[in-house]
Amino acid sequence: MNDLHTWLSQQHHGLRTFRIFQQKLETLGRDDPEKRGLCRLLSGLVGSYVETFDEAPLPVEVADSAYHRLLTLVASLDLEGDTSRRLADINRVATCELWQ
Repeated sequence: MNDLHTWLSQQHHGLRTFRIFQQKLETLGRDDPEKRGLCRLLSGLVGSYVETFDEAPLPVEVADSAYHRLLTLVASLDLEGDTSRRLADINRVATCELWQ
């Protein structure tokens, strides 16, 4: 997940970044079965955000806030942690929203 965080931290906060990130998550989940559940949850979270704003104007403040929430969330994940840590990460992602 560190590679994804590094890539994400170097991107613009626009919807295109979120779409590409979603594709990267789908690839990672397909290639690494142990990360599949978390990648699917993150992909759904990002997909929901993209769908909400895909056809609507996206205020800069909303885009900035969502980008920083996603960046913080991805940085907090520990894919090498024990089972309880990974479950806690999954639960945190499942309750997260990128915008409010």
